[in-house]
Amino acid sequence: MKPMTETHYLDNQFIIAMPTLTDNTFSRTAIYLCQHNADGALGIVINRKSDMKLKEIFMQMDISISSLTAADAPVYVGGPIQQERGFVLHTTDKKWAITLPISETMSLTTSRDIIEAIAKGEGPERYFVALGYAGWGKGQLEQEMLSNSWLNTPFGEPILFDTPTDLRWRMAASQIGIDIHQLTVGAGHA
Repeated sequence: MKPMTETHYLDNQFIIAMPTLTDNTFSRTAIYLCQHNADGALGIVINRKSDMKLKEIFMQMDISISSLTAADAPVYVGGPIQQERGFVLHTTDKKWAITLPISETMSLTTSRDIIEAIAKGEGPERYFVALGYAGWGKGQLEQEMLSNSWLNTPFGEPILFDTPTDLRWRMAASQIGIDIHQLTVGAGHA
């Protein structure tokens, strides 16, 4: 018989910074949680563009570019940890060497083969490239949520892939009927 515990993990959800979270790294961020379990959490910030385009990554990795569309795609700042490392959030329509399945439709890949395929125009149907990630140790994210630093909302592909970068924070909150600009210090979370 299993113990009666209520552990809820937030894989495949957004967490959005509450207006009271003023830390420069995470203020007004929307993060897609790729992995959340008893040992901690890993997520990718989805609303911080870097000054870099994907063609610069291709050139740094000495990868030939066939797809001009991919070359001009933005690269995002995925978080403060390992900013020299690339992370690709993508639809789960192809297989890659090092992939973490997040849901039936979304995955996170960190291997070179996906970048090479994107450069050739043969990558996943939809993708999002970031340098670095956001991470939390055991129980850290749960504590931050209890202190009202973060609000969790359902994941929505249109927010990640179709919404302008500067609107993602607000749109993630609006999915659950919240106007993020009207929340105050005493607000709770969903």
